[in-house]
Amino acid sequence: MGDIPRDPQAGELVLGQSEYSGHEKTMRLTFTKSSENPVIVTLSVDASPGCGGIVWPAGQILSNYLVQRDPSFLQDKTVLELGSGTGLVGIVAAMLGAKVWVTDQAPLLDIMRQNVLRNNLTSSCTVAELNWGEPIPADIPVPDVVLAADCVYFEPAFPLLVQTLCDIYDKKPEVLFCYKKRRKADKRFFAMLKKKFTWEQVMDDPDKEMYNRDSITLVRLHRLK
Repeated sequence: MGDIPRDPQAGELVLGQSEYSGHEKTMRLTFTKSSENPVIVTLSVDASPGCGGIVWPAGQILSNYLVQRDPSFLQDKTVLELGSGTGLVGIVAAMLGAKVWVTDQAPLLDIMRQNVLRNNLTSSCTVAELNWGEPIPADIPVPDVVLAADCVYFEPAFPLLVQTLCDIYDKKPEVLFCYKKRRKADKRFFAMLKKKFTWEQVMDDPDKEMYNRDSITLVRLHRLK
Protein backbone atom coordinates (compact mmCIF):
# COMPACT_ATOMS: atom_id res chain seq x y z
CA MET A 1 0.00 0.00 0.00
CA GLY A 2 2.89 2.36 0.63
CA ASP A 3 2.61 5.64 2.48
CA ILE A 4 -0.95 6.81 2.94
CA PRO A 5 -1.38 10.42 1.83
CA ARG A 6 -3.33 12.87 3.96
CA ASP A 7 -6.36 14.93 3.14
CA PRO A 8 -5.00 18.45 3.73
CA GLN A 9 -8.43 19.76 4.73
CA ALA A 10 -9.49 17.00 7.10
CA GLY A 11 -6.04 16.06 8.34
CA GLU A 12 -7.02 12.41 7.97
CA LEU A 13 -5.27 9.60 6.17
CA VAL A 14 -6.63 8.82 2.72
CA LEU A 15 -5.85 6.13 0.17
CA GLY A 16 -7.60 7.49 -2.88
CA GLN A 17 -8.13 10.76 -4.63
CA SER A 18 -11.39 12.64 -4.22
CA GLU A 19 -13.14 14.08 -7.24
CA TYR A 20 -16.02 16.54 -7.42
CA SER A 21 -18.92 16.32 -9.83
CA GLY A 22 -21.27 19.27 -9.50
CA HIS A 23 -22.52 19.46 -5.92
CA GLU A 24 -21.84 15.78 -5.34
CA LYS A 25 -18.50 14.69 -4.00
CA THR A 26 -17.14 11.37 -5.21
CA MET A 27 -14.06 9.50 -4.12
CA ARG A 28 -12.18 6.90 -6.12
CA LEU A 29 -10.14 4.45 -4.05
CA THR A 30 -7.66 1.93 -5.41
CA PHE A 31 -6.40 -1.05 -3.42
CA THR A 32 -3.57 -3.03 -4.96
CA LYS A 33 -1.91 -6.36 -4.41
CA SER A 34 1.24 -7.28 -6.28
CA SER A 35 0.71 -9.32 -9.47
CA GLU A 36 -3.09 -8.95 -9.26
CA ASN A 37 -5.58 -6.53 -10.74
CA PRO A 38 -6.36 -3.60 -8.43
CA VAL A 39 -9.66 -3.29 -6.62
CA ILE A 40 -11.15 0.09 -7.59
CA VAL A 41 -14.10 1.55 -5.69
CA THR A 42 -15.97 4.73 -6.55
CA LEU A 43 -18.03 6.21 -3.73
CA SER A 44 -20.46 9.03 -3.22
CA VAL A 45 -19.63 10.75 0.06
CA ASP A 46 -21.95 13.13 1.87
CA ALA A 47 -21.61 14.52 5.38
CA SER A 48 -25.23 15.68 5.58
CA PRO A 49 -26.55 12.39 7.10
CA GLY A 50 -23.73 12.52 9.67
CA CYS A 51 -20.13 11.41 9.95
CA GLY A 52 -21.03 7.97 8.58
CA GLY A 53 -21.35 9.47 5.11
CA ILE A 54 -17.61 10.14 4.97
CA VAL A 55 -14.75 7.73 4.25
CA TRP A 56 -12.60 7.35 7.37
CA PRO A 57 -9.07 5.92 7.74
CA ALA A 58 -9.91 2.66 9.52
CA GLY A 59 -12.32 1.68 6.75
CA GLN A 60 -9.57 2.14 4.20
CA ILE A 61 -7.13 0.12 6.29
CA LEU A 62 -9.58 -2.76 6.73
CA SER A 63 -10.46 -2.68 3.03
CA ASN A 64 -6.81 -2.85 2.08
CA TYR A 65 -6.25 -5.77 4.46
CA LEU A 66 -9.06 -7.73 2.82
CA VAL A 67 -7.43 -7.21 -0.57
CA GLN A 68 -4.09 -8.47 0.76
CA ARG A 69 -5.58 -11.70 2.13
CA ASP A 70 -5.63 -14.95 0.20
CA PRO A 71 -8.45 -14.81 -2.38
CA SER A 72 -10.14 -17.81 -0.76
CA PHE A 73 -10.69 -15.86 2.48
CA LEU A 74 -13.90 -14.19 1.30
CA GLN A 75 -14.81 -16.24 -1.77
CA ASP A 76 -18.45 -17.41 -1.43
CA LYS A 77 -18.55 -16.34 2.24
CA THR A 78 -21.45 -14.52 3.88
CA VAL A 79 -20.19 -11.20 5.24
CA LEU A 80 -21.89 -8.69 7.52
CA GLU A 81 -20.52 -5.18 7.92
CA LEU A 82 -21.61 -3.14 10.93
CA GLY A 83 -21.77 0.64 10.83
CA SER A 84 -21.08 0.60 7.11
CA GLY A 85 -21.55 4.33 6.47
CA THR A 86 -20.68 4.70 2.78
CA GLY A 87 -20.45 0.91 2.44
CA LEU A 88 -16.76 0.95 1.50
CA VAL A 89 -15.55 -2.13 3.40
CA GLY A 90 -18.53 -4.26 2.45
CA ILE A 91 -18.27 -3.19 -1.19
CA VAL A 92 -14.63 -4.28 -1.26
CA ALA A 93 -15.62 -7.62 0.29
CA ALA A 94 -18.26 -8.10 -2.41
CA MET A 95 -15.69 -7.33 -5.11
CA LEU A 96 -13.56 -10.10 -3.60
CA GLY A 97 -16.29 -12.69 -4.04
CA ALA A 98 -18.34 -12.50 -0.83
CA LYS A 99 -22.09 -12.25 -0.43
CA VAL A 100 -22.35 -9.09 1.67
CA TRP A 101 -24.83 -7.26 3.86
CA VAL A 102 -23.87 -3.64 4.53
CA THR A 103 -25.78 -2.21 7.47
CA ASP A 104 -26.28 1.05 9.30
CA GLN A 105 -29.02 3.35 10.57
CA ALA A 106 -31.79 4.60 8.30
CA PRO A 107 -30.26 8.01 7.36
CA LEU A 108 -27.30 6.27 5.71
CA LEU A 109 -29.16 3.66 3.68
CA ASP A 110 -29.59 5.88 0.62
CA ILE A 111 -25.88 6.64 0.24
CA MET A 112 -25.06 2.94 0.66
CA ARG A 113 -27.60 2.04 -2.04
CA GLN A 114 -26.07 4.65 -4.34
CA ASN A 115 -22.61 3.21 -3.81
CA VAL A 116 -23.66 -0.40 -4.28
CA LEU A 117 -25.33 0.60 -7.55
CA ARG A 118 -22.39 2.79 -8.60
CA ASN A 119 -20.06 -0.22 -8.29
CA ASN A 120 -22.45 -2.66 -10.04
CA LEU A 121 -22.84 -4.91 -7.00
CA THR A 122 -26.61 -5.11 -6.57
CA SER A 123 -26.53 -8.91 -6.98
CA SER A 124 -23.90 -9.51 -4.28
CA CYS A 125 -24.24 -6.62 -1.82
CA THR A 126 -27.47 -6.01 0.11
CA VAL A 127 -28.22 -2.81 2.03
CA ALA A 128 -30.09 -3.30 5.30
CA GLU A 129 -30.99 -1.28 8.38
CA LEU A 130 -29.43 -2.58 11.58
CA ASN A 131 -29.65 -0.54 14.77
CA TRP A 132 -27.14 -1.62 17.38
CA GLY A 133 -28.68 -3.03 20.53
CA GLU A 134 -31.81 -4.20 18.71
CA PRO A 135 -32.45 -7.80 17.56
CA ILE A 136 -30.68 -8.75 14.35
CA PRO A 137 -33.27 -8.51 11.52
CA ALA A 138 -34.47 -11.92 10.39
CA ASP A 139 -33.57 -11.24 6.76
CA ILE A 140 -29.87 -10.84 7.59
CA PRO A 141 -28.30 -14.31 7.35
CA VAL A 142 -25.82 -15.84 9.76
CA PRO A 143 -22.43 -14.42 8.71
CA ASP A 144 -19.14 -16.23 8.26
CA VAL A 145 -17.25 -12.95 8.66
CA VAL A 146 -18.16 -9.72 10.49
CA LEU A 147 -16.42 -6.46 9.58
CA ALA A 148 -16.46 -3.22 11.56
CA ALA A 149 -14.37 -0.10 10.98
CA ASP A 150 -14.41 3.28 12.72
CA CYS A 151 -17.41 2.31 14.84
CA VAL A 152 -16.02 3.66 18.13
CA TYR A 153 -16.97 7.35 18.15
CA PHE A 154 -20.37 7.94 19.84
CA GLU A 155 -20.23 7.12 23.53
CA PRO A 156 -23.97 6.44 24.11
CA ALA A 157 -23.75 3.73 21.42
CA PHE A 158 -20.88 1.85 23.11
CA PRO A 159 -23.05 -0.66 25.06
CA LEU A 160 -25.34 -1.08 22.05
CA LEU A 161 -22.43 -2.02 19.79
CA VAL A 162 -21.14 -4.51 22.36
CA GLN A 163 -24.62 -6.06 22.58
CA THR A 164 -24.85 -6.43 18.80
CA LEU A 165 -21.39 -8.01 18.64
CA CYS A 166 -22.50 -10.49 21.31
CA ASP A 167 -25.70 -11.32 19.43
CA ILE A 168 -23.81 -11.93 16.19
CA TYR A 169 -21.04 -13.93 17.79
CA ASP A 170 -23.41 -16.65 18.96
CA LYS A 171 -22.67 -18.23 15.54
CA LYS A 172 -18.89 -17.76 15.96
CA PRO A 173 -17.96 -15.81 12.84
CA GLU A 174 -14.54 -14.28 12.30
CA VAL A 175 -14.78 -10.68 13.51
CA LEU A 176 -12.34 -8.06 12.19
CA PHE A 177 -12.52 -4.75 14.03
CA CYS A 178 -10.49 -1.71 12.94
CA TYR A 179 -10.44 1.55 14.88
CA LYS A 180 -8.54 4.77 15.34
CA LYS A 181 -7.76 5.96 18.85
CA ARG A 182 -9.05 9.50 19.12
CA ARG A 183 -10.38 10.22 22.60
CA LYS A 184 -9.96 9.07 26.17
CA ALA A 185 -13.62 8.08 26.12
CA ASP A 186 -12.74 5.27 23.71
CA LYS A 187 -11.19 3.44 26.66
CA ARG A 188 -14.67 3.07 28.13
CA PHE A 189 -15.78 1.16 25.06
CA PHE A 190 -12.93 -1.31 25.39
CA ALA A 191 -13.61 -1.65 29.12
CA MET A 192 -17.14 -2.76 28.18
CA LEU A 193 -15.90 -4.97 25.36
CA LYS A 194 -13.39 -6.87 27.49
CA LYS A 195 -16.21 -8.14 29.70
CA LYS A 196 -17.49 -10.10 26.70
CA PHE A 197 -14.54 -10.49 24.30
CA THR A 198 -10.82 -10.89 24.07
CA TRP A 199 -8.93 -9.62 21.06
CA GLU A 200 -5.61 -9.94 19.32
CA GLN A 201 -3.93 -7.59 16.91
CA VAL A 202 -3.89 -8.80 13.31
CA MET A 203 -0.24 -9.53 12.65
CA ASP A 204 -0.24 -10.63 9.00
CA ASP A 205 -0.86 -7.16 7.56
CA PRO A 206 2.35 -5.87 5.92
CA ASP A 207 1.22 -2.27 6.54
CA LYS A 208 0.57 -2.74 10.27
CA GLU A 209 3.53 -0.74 11.55
CA MET A 210 2.76 2.14 9.23
CA TYR A 211 -0.86 2.64 10.30
CA ASN A 212 -0.14 1.84 13.95
CA ARG A 213 1.95 5.02 13.97
CA ASP A 214 -1.27 6.89 13.21
CA SER A 215 -3.08 5.26 16.15
CA ILE A 216 -5.03 2.86 13.93
CA THR A 217 -5.32 -0.75 15.07
CA LEU A 218 -6.84 -3.83 13.42
CA VAL A 219 -7.87 -6.63 15.76
CA ARG A 220 -9.64 -9.98 15.64
CA LEU A 221 -12.29 -10.46 18.33
CA HIS A 222 -12.96 -13.69 20.25
CA ARG A 223 -15.96 -14.17 22.54
CA LEU A 224 -15.19 -15.09 26.14
CA LYS A 225 -16.44 -18.52 27.11
